[in-house]
Amino acid sequence: MFTGIIEEIGQVTAIVKEDTNIHFTIASQLSAELKIDQSVAHNGCCLTVVAQNNSDHVVTAIQETLDKTNLGSWQVGTKVNLERCMQLGGRLDGHMVQGHVDGVGICTEVADEEGSWRFTFEHSKEFVTVEKGSITVNGTSLTVVNSQAGHFSVCIIPYTYAHTNFHDLRVGDRVNLEYDIIGKYVARYLGLQAK
Repeated sequence: MFTGIIEEIGQVTAIVKEDTNIHFTIASQLSAELKIDQSVAHNGCCLTVVAQNNSDHVVTAIQETLDKTNLGSWQVGTKVNLERCMQLGGRLDGHMVQGHVDGVGICTEVADEEGSWRFTFEHSKEFVTVEKGSITVNGTSLTVVNSQAGHFSVCIIPYTYAHTNFHDLRVGDRVNLEYDIIGKYVARYLGLQAK
């Protein structure tokens, strides 16, 4: 489990394909503190550390992960939001995040609001967002504003803009989305009840 509070921005430094898998080498200040077999959220996608040293670490994405996330579009130089798993007994500053990406959204608008930024995303109508509910975008815990069928917006404060990869996000970019865990189960339950 994660909280959606980004600890560090890493950068992809190498990409190696092996059959249908892709091994990503990520350089970050956090890499030296990681251990092999540790779960780390990369843009909100929980991946296992398979190698590490003082300056970088390696994670592997299988085809299922590549199909459901934006990892397949990563290139050398891509900036990646990183978060280690939460500690039991610690503060839950964001919201409960599983690190299981539900799907990919597309950035459709970036608006400078003179002190903050509003990002709008288009997403599958299979999932619903809730006004003032939680959403995880590239692993970042955020509050939904302007929730509509198939799209929603989030507002980004300067600290979040500077300390996540939101400052690199442009219209047309694909982002990983994990919908609020409670909202997902309630929607699924109500959907089953209606049948």
